[in-house]
Amino acid sequence: MDGLRNREFGASADAAWTGEAPVRAWLPEEAPLDMPRQGLAEEGAPPPVPGPSGLVPRRVVMLAATLALALFAFLTPARIYAEDGFTALEIIALCLFSALIIPLSGWFCSAFSGLVLQLVRGDRDVFDFPDRPRRPQVRTALLMPLYNEDAGAAFARLARMDRGLAELDAAGAFDLFVLSDSTCPEAAEAEWSAFQRFRLTSACRTYYRRRESNTERKAGNIADWVKRFGGAYPHMVILDADSLMSGETLLHLVDAMERTPRAGLIQTTPAIINAETLYQRVQQFGVRLYGRVAATGLAWWTGPESAYFGHNAIVRVRAFAESCGLPVLPGRKPLGGHVMSHDSVEAAYLRRQGWSVHMTGALSGSYEEAPPGLQAFLARDRRWCQGNMQHLRFLTAPGLHPMSRLQMLIGVMAYLASPLWFLALLTGLVIQFQTQPRLLEVSTLHGWRTLVEPRNDGLIVMWMAALSWFLLFGPKLFGSLLVLARRRDREAFGGAGFILPGVALEMVMSMVMAPIMMVSHTRMLIEIFSGRDSGWRPQQREAGRMTWSEAFAAHAWEVRAGVVFAAALLARPDLTLVFLPIVLPLLAAPAISLLGSRVEVGAAARRFGFLLTPEELDLPPRPVRERRQTQAVPAPANLAGALPKAA
Repeated sequence: MDGLRNREFGASADAAWTGEAPVRAWLPEEAPLDMPRQGLAEEGAPPPVPGPSGLVPRRVVMLAATLALALFAFLTPARIYAEDGFTALEIIALCLFSALIIPLSGWFCSAFSGLVLQLVRGDRDVFDFPDRPRRPQVRTALLMPLYNEDAGAAFARLARMDRGLAELDAAGAFDLFVLSDSTCPEAAEAEWSAFQRFRLTSACRTYYRRRESNTERKAGNIADWVKRFGGAYPHMVILDADSLMSGETLLHLVDAMERTPRAGLIQTTPAIINAETLYQRVQQFGVRLYGRVAATGLAWWTGPESAYFGHNAIVRVRAFAESCGLPVLPGRKPLGGHVMSHDSVEAAYLRRQGWSVHMTGALSGSYEEAPPGLQAFLARDRRWCQGNMQHLRFLTAPGLHPMSRLQMLIGVMAYLASPLWFLALLTGLVIQFQTQPRLLEVSTLHGWRTLVEPRNDGLIVMWMAALSWFLLFGPKLFGSLLVLARRRDREAFGGAGFILPGVALEMVMSMVMAPIMMVSHTRMLIEIFSGRDSGWRPQQREAGRMTWSEAFAAHAWEVRAGVVFAAALLARPDLTLVFLPIVLPLLAAPAISLLGSRVEVGAAARRFGFLLTPEELDLPPRPVRERRQTQAVPAPANLAGALPKAA
């Protein structure tokens, strides 16, 4: 059988040595596709693409609601400050508050629109997925890039996808490509051994390639495949090493691409699975419970200019080739050189060439895994932060669609919000020290003197803090309300008795981690703008045993910041209630990080019924056919025969 495959598809098994690790490959005949490198900017407006009706009014409503909510939040502190005239510090505090409250208001309004849409129309979206997807007419490539990963775990995920496609008699419509960028000889050898075992039993045609030089990392890895083999495939599904997608979801994505000729990319909203530690369980529960309203709202107002996460998405290969050859940014690292957070730029470039980029929250069966602990997440987040700061150079570049710029700005603000919040807290403290409540002597009309207390600006700080927390956690409440309002969803999570304690614990953990993220992101930005490059390290996916000394070393910045705030509160104990949710997590950051990364703590939470998800309870997600009544389409027949190589 291998010999037949070798002759029929031109596969080759070769080994060339670079350093200590052989560069091995088992590949089909090449089908080259030109992928020119794009300039940083191109003049002219992007051509229109078909979108849902009423898209402009949707965006007007979103903008108006966001500004109205932000204005409401802004007027209360502004009115109080204005009573005695604005000082320079008060103006700075209001500017910082405005910069924070506008994106929070937008996030709140977007999630609220998602809640309304889910309650009114269910999971239907622009693609109107049928009960069963149509028979694929072309072959699709599934691409899994690897970079010094656990080969056994990665191929186990591929085996599940292969088995899912085989059960639907659809394996003949998909080819699996493992694209290795591994630099560790042991990892490369493990990949090759795992691949040799896997291809003997896989129902899909399966190939492997390891690059000699991992230039441009994942973006370069995908681009290399497009240039060598992209001409043979109209669609590619881009995965991460921890990605998992059901066969039904893959067929729905191919069906949607075939029915939407101008769609360049369709992004699913992956849920998190296989959580072991407490940190992973919090992320898994939160994304599973709240992700639907967030994705539905975002897709509603972004339309054909939506977001791309870089994985668990289907892409039209020729559109990607003609649009997404990334530029090399001028200057030195960390802001110059190759684009690190390539996904947002690729989405913007697809749109610039007239292709639509969609997000769908209507499909289940798309999964990923979370880092095992807070410190592992922050190590990955450091690279994302640097990549998002590179997007500052694209915000004013000509030729991009305004919504593409907004998507990049949202990514930038995800990190810039932290130093803004930190500065707002410091500014608020300084203002409080300048206006410390004290008793003043005031003359009366009757000639005697009395004592009165001046305005206490602590009320302003409490208002700003309370409203910020409400806007931040409002989307979580919307997601919880949606699940509780639907009987099947409620039962899938084990009932309200399991959901409500999980929501409470998840919100407490999110509140605890927010100040830690604030200081960590501030540190990252200081490092980036002082010229420190993050590099590209392999991701930690398995739980380790962090020691106390490692935890204190990793979170030294957070502890120092907590000490500074705590010292300030000694002089103003009346502000303790406001600042305690900030100070305590910062001081306890090493313990929070260490305990959150322990498997036994996560196991204890599961034993007590906290943070359970439908996947853990072995309850299937709602199938498409139960979301609405539509005419059934016959399931795909056996697709073992040859399919056209191109659309």
